[in-house]
Amino acid sequence: MNAFRDSRHAAAPPAEQPAPSPGLRRSLTALRGAGVRPRSLDARALAALAANPGCRRRALLDGAGIDKGALAQALGSPATYGQSQFAFVRGNSFEARVKADGGADLLRLLHERLRPGTPPPEPAAVATPDLSAAGPEGRAARTALALREATAAGGWALLDHPMLAVEVAGSPAYVEPDAVVVHPDGGWTVVEIKSFPMIDGVADAAKVGAAARQAAVYVLALETVAGHVAARTGREVRVRDRVLLVCPKDFSNLPTAAPVDVRKQLATTRRQLARLTRVEEIAAALPPGTTFDLRLTDDGRATRPPEELTAAVEAVGAAYAPECLAACELAFHCRKRAREDGAVEALGRGVRGELGGLHTIEEVLAAATGADVPAADTPTTDTAAPDDPAVHALRRAAALRAEALAAAADRSQEAECR
Repeated sequence: MNAFRDSRHAAAPPAEQPAPSPGLRRSLTALRGAGVRPRSLDARALAALAANPGCRRRALLDGAGIDKGALAQALGSPATYGQSQFAFVRGNSFEARVKADGGADLLRLLHERLRPGTPPPEPAAVATPDLSAAGPEGRAARTALALREATAAGGWALLDHPMLAVEVAGSPAYVEPDAVVVHPDGGWTVVEIKSFPMIDGVADAAKVGAAARQAAVYVLALETVAGHVAARTGREVRVRDRVLLVCPKDFSNLPTAAPVDVRKQLATTRRQLARLTRVEEIAAALPPGTTFDLRLTDDGRATRPPEELTAAVEAVGAAYAPECLAACELAFHCRKRAREDGAVEALGRGVRGELGGLHTIEEVLAAATGADVPAADTPTTDTAAPDDPAVHALRRAAALRAEALAAAADRSQEAECR
């Protein structure tokens, strides 16, 4: 395999990766606690964040690199989801199988699915640059330089686990795709390797959708690098919006693949990330001295009083929905608080959207029965009025329910008389 000899010593252009301001760095360090290393934000978490851009709590905690799983444990509402150790080991084993022999199987599958009728390149003609460096910033810089060199060379290159930077609410996040293939024509293809099977060429739709959302994050991150590479090399660089999804074939450990169009997911992710409030604005609105430091002991136990942590978490607004249970470590804590407050968000986004200016279940029941809507603890500008369409719909539904129950009672009485 060929390797780029200059990639170990040259520095990538600083404009190719976002960097937070010194003031923001200090603020995020204070939120994490002195000496606490930031937790990296992977593409799965970033895709989930983009799916709920109205949640300021998650935007702040993810932007600050806070371990939400440990925070939820300390709050007494630990998350119960995640990848099992068996699935993790199986995924790593399958990925190693796909990338064996310099990625020969991977490139063969790429040609079969994305460039049918063309022969795959010989292994010796594929460059595999060394991407090792210190820290995520160094690895992102090394990746950007390797992409630039591979594109300028006009040959094939396989980047194994490159590191990419993407700006999230004004703070950089680093994501790591399984692989990126550079084509001789200047195109870049994201490769996503998953351990769930393709049975007769078809995989589980929900899992494919989740993989597509993750791949869209990688494509978005690559687009930023592609702009700088095109400017420096003078070559047209195109990040392909069709990614290669590699999975086990049927019930074997042999790899198969399918192209996945991520244009829809890419547009959604780009739009949702643009809507996120910047981390600086959220942090500036916090009470002075707010911190999420768990004060961990040497054996990893949190010593911070739960009451203090709860107050810090509640100082940041959340946008809970039942979908959060499958995507956020703090979802069980947020669900508990939503239920305690009687918030309609606990019923789902669809119900929340239909209820208009009604914010609590108590308000909904009062509106349905025609009683006066109780005043909310937190005044809002969109409190439901008596002529609100949602109120009319609730009262009509309550009347229909009462009629149905009365008719059922009458039929029951008639049956007893007989």
